[in-house]
Amino acid sequence: MTVRGEIVWKPDAKRAKTSRLQQFGGSKKFTDLHKWSVASPDEFWAQIWDFCGVVGERGSQVIERSKSPEDPSLEFISTKFFPQSNLSVVENFLRKSGNDEAIVAIDESGKRTTRTWDELRSRVASFAGALENLGVVAGDRVVAWLPNTIEAIETMLATASIGAVFSSCSPDFGAQGVLDRFSQISPKVLVSTESYIYGGKKFDCLERLSVIRAGLPTLTKTLLVSSKDSNDVSNTDKSINDYEMFIASGATKPVAPKRFNFDHPWYVLYSSGTTGVPKCIVHRTGGVLLQHLKEHQLHCDIRDGDRVMYFTTTGWMMWNWLVSVLASGATAVLYDGSPSFPTMTRLFDICQTEKITLLGTSAKFIDSARKSDIAPIISHDLAALRTICSTGSPLAPEGFGWVYEKVSKIVHLASISGGTDICACFVGGDPTSAVYAGEIQRPCLGMASDVLNESGGSLRENFDVPGELVCHQPFPSVPLGFWADGAIDFPNPNNPGPKFRAAYFERFPGMWSHGDFASWTNHGGMTIHGRSDTTLNPGGVRIGTAEIYRVVEQHSDVLESLVFGQDFDNDVRIVLAVRLVTGATMTSELVADLKLRIRNACTPRHVPAIVIAVADLPRTRSNKLVELAVVDAVNGRPVRNVEAIANPEAITAIVEALK
Repeated sequence: MTVRGEIVWKPDAKRAKTSRLQQFGGSKKFTDLHKWSVASPDEFWAQIWDFCGVVGERGSQVIERSKSPEDPSLEFISTKFFPQSNLSVVENFLRKSGNDEAIVAIDESGKRTTRTWDELRSRVASFAGALENLGVVAGDRVVAWLPNTIEAIETMLATASIGAVFSSCSPDFGAQGVLDRFSQISPKVLVSTESYIYGGKKFDCLERLSVIRAGLPTLTKTLLVSSKDSNDVSNTDKSINDYEMFIASGATKPVAPKRFNFDHPWYVLYSSGTTGVPKCIVHRTGGVLLQHLKEHQLHCDIRDGDRVMYFTTTGWMMWNWLVSVLASGATAVLYDGSPSFPTMTRLFDICQTEKITLLGTSAKFIDSARKSDIAPIISHDLAALRTICSTGSPLAPEGFGWVYEKVSKIVHLASISGGTDICACFVGGDPTSAVYAGEIQRPCLGMASDVLNESGGSLRENFDVPGELVCHQPFPSVPLGFWADGAIDFPNPNNPGPKFRAAYFERFPGMWSHGDFASWTNHGGMTIHGRSDTTLNPGGVRIGTAEIYRVVEQHSDVLESLVFGQDFDNDVRIVLAVRLVTGATMTSELVADLKLRIRNACTPRHVPAIVIAVADLPRTRSNKLVELAVVDAVNGRPVRNVEAIANPEAITAIVEALK
């Protein structure tokens, strides 16, 4: 069994030497490179711009610092990167030309659709022209309620071409969930699908679309993406257009990408919404582009001509991260559907046929695959695969071991962690050094990441001692703010709203507090223990939920688990809910075994007071397990924004099981 801290992979000298990271850093060790990147941010970010080949006018000034003795948080927020620059993300994404594939889209049925670099450029220009003809201008909002398809990327690029602001939701969101998000930003154009397929079933979207359109009074046009084998949606509403016909209407007056300043808004992402109406996080163009280029090329070793697939939906920030590989000259391979349909090897099937060089997925998928009987290292030709990225939740040591035993012995497994809040990573991979099971290799370059104790003291030298993940210095992808957070709709970095301040700067003024529970390792990396706002506190002792998950989910009878705290007898008791594999039953022997395993691997304080078996566990629509909503429900508090939860009935089942 793979144990935490065990070396599971190390690059050979040739691979390390030829990596993009080594080309950038030269003979510097990663630790020295990182120290320089945060000690000399002006030099570092200027070199990132040049090394990654950003297209645009850079200007001479790299960082314009803002000083505010009365408000250190304002100093963090209002620092500007490349204040004299002008650029277009579309120019950067579409710098290549020719008939090679820029995008490949595969749906669950196996249907394969492509766009070459030339086709994509032409269609985006026509789409942008049609939007301008419609009266869409810089700053207007264009939203997409689409699956992970080429149309979503085309919509985003056409929107950015004219400086409008893009936002997306996946079609598995209910009408209210979509309205909770889109209604806050008053969109002018909606691009929607008529249906989508998941798990072998087709889901119609037209009924929900009617509700959504009625709830968005600012819409002037709806574009409908229809499958070729479906009947045309008959309507007399002039505000609804066929997607393809709309693009064609702009072909007579195509629009070339326009350049805007570094801080021009690119897109709006949303918080999970499990504790209230989702916050609308407004991201700046240059900051996110620069972060993605750095992460892709240096931390993930993505190169021109690579083929990258990240399993995601348009409702998760990893979709935005995936699409940005175009800026490195890589092909974006999209998969829309269930990762386990018709079999658990679906993603590996695509890796083989499409010669994927980087596969991105979630820790939950890796854990589910580990508990299946698949062995892609035997059944598939994965010779092209150089990197696997894992995010979404902490990856247990056993997941690392499974990848190297059952998938590939030579792949670089990069566990990465960041968030929707920054649309980037705080910690990630290092293709030039060893991978240790259960650990994220490095803090990302240019990010002054740290772990603090309750008093704000650094735990940098206190290995494996958990604390709050923070960032000491401003970074390019600090969001512009939250939409409608204050007196005006559009965020003002010189006067951020109260919700934005409270979310990231209230805990430790003058630095970014991310809300993750983390610890440093003695290998120069970090371990993420889960969200700090779900940290358990029995007897006043802080316990990260990931520690318990790692132990419980090693058990062959347990498919997945959810642990949370319930107020009880003037304290907090730990409750463990488990979803068992088919054929397994909850017995007193199983309960005793789980408790003993937790006691032996963790501490007596980690041992749950109650263990229950449930048919399913509640999760968000991006497939993340929901802890906070369960805590609210079992403690008699209303569950806020149920629309964000894909299966709220699972919460009810847990509450009933505890009665």
